[in-house]
Amino acid sequence: MDNQLQIYNTLSREKEVFKPLHPKRVGLYVCGPTVYGEPHLGHARPAVTYDLLFRYLKYLGYKVRYVRNITDVGHLENDADEGEDKIAKKARLDQLEPMEVVEFYTRSYHRHMDQMNVERPSIEPRASGHIPEQQEMVQKILENGYAYVSNGSVYFDVAKYNEKFQYGKLSGRNLEDLQSNTRTLDGQNEKRNSFDFALWKKANPEHIMRWKSTWSEGFPGWHLECSVMSTKYLGETFDIHGGGMDLLFPHHECEIAQSVAAQGEEAVRYWMHNNMVTINGQKMGKSLGNFINLQELFSGEHKLLEKAYSPMTIRFFMLQAHYRSTLDFSNEALQAAEKGFDRLMKAAETLDKIKPSGDKAFDPAKHKAKMLEAMNDDLNSPVVIAQLFDLVKVINSISEGKEQIAAAELNELKEIFNSFVFGILGLQKPECADEKGDLSGELIDMILEIRQEAKKNKDFATADLIRDELKAKGVIVKDKKDGFEWELEG
Repeated sequence: MDNQLQIYNTLSREKEVFKPLHPKRVGLYVCGPTVYGEPHLGHARPAVTYDLLFRYLKYLGYKVRYVRNITDVGHLENDADEGEDKIAKKARLDQLEPMEVVEFYTRSYHRHMDQMNVERPSIEPRASGHIPEQQEMVQKILENGYAYVSNGSVYFDVAKYNEKFQYGKLSGRNLEDLQSNTRTLDGQNEKRNSFDFALWKKANPEHIMRWKSTWSEGFPGWHLECSVMSTKYLGETFDIHGGGMDLLFPHHECEIAQSVAAQGEEAVRYWMHNNMVTINGQKMGKSLGNFINLQELFSGEHKLLEKAYSPMTIRFFMLQAHYRSTLDFSNEALQAAEKGFDRLMKAAETLDKIKPSGDKAFDPAKHKAKMLEAMNDDLNSPVVIAQLFDLVKVINSISEGKEQIAAAELNELKEIFNSFVFGILGLQKPECADEKGDLSGELIDMILEIRQEAKKNKDFATADLIRDELKAKGVIVKDKKDGFEWELEG
């Protein structure tokens, strides 16, 4: 590959030149959702982040096997080893079977991700479909001496592991800090240490989701599924593991420990983490009243929203921030993103209409080089977008006859602009692009043709009246030498 993609490896805490195990293939694993509720902003950010990575790796010529899991069992309340399974709790409250809950919210997740033009992964395995493989890994860890059975449950022995390996290397924590900052909770007395974590949990009598094992009738620990499914589909060592920063500890830390304890070496070569979402400067949470799911964003039906925002506005807004920076949602920021997205789409329409003009050549290659440089710098999508807006100015200038462009360069400009806007950034033109506002494009064109006739007949009063009435309805008319153009205001 000619391009040197650099990604920030959370494990080394620095940017590294990406060198995959295979020169033409990449294995990418991303932690997917726990499907017990409607998808929200916290689900959308990693989905868009790793969709950007997926698209760019393919653009560079790699064949990518992208695995994103669905957590449908074993994720207990408060990410702990005690309490109720999140899906089982939802099933109990709604008087449904757990798999009904799983199917309903998995479909909802897919529907909303499709709306945001997030590409489906190559493989999307479910934790409940890999119980035998999870039991096999637990057995390996037990045989290697890094786990113990207690009252039918199996726990990872963190202290024993830490004698030979480093637990906490990903998050920068050490065992002494964990020891002083954790306390024994009710029901945790079966652990040797409070920081040990469950590989297999014996099910309480009321627990719905359970499987037979040599240790007890129970269910796998939450952390186990990703270690099992990533290596099953990508091999014992694979290239990239991504997820939200909230998963860095304990989930991903436990994944590293499990893989090393089971197979003697780490499975992941590059760890990537996207940052969190805040709402008006506050962490998103139901208790704060600022928890917004995607459907509420798309419909505008939330007390904090001034209006509805399209899926593409949300995607574009997310891409305007670097994936490792905190992303703060506000109506002002979303409305600014809406206008920016609209400018890009109008420029795409304008670009389609431009014809070669003269021999003077505008060279778009320098813009492409800068955008590639930005993408290779740890997926710096904000810089890419800034470069695209520079191209928007050029496109408008050529359309207005202020600049010229030769045929070859025009084709190159179209290829570059469309590849980055629609291919790499994954933006989409709004549906029914020919229907703008409440009036169809054909009707507006017809009205403006009547206005053109009025101008030819020097009936400027009628021409001005038509222009002003259209403006009042949000249609901005631009007169040109060879006719007219129009667009929606804002």
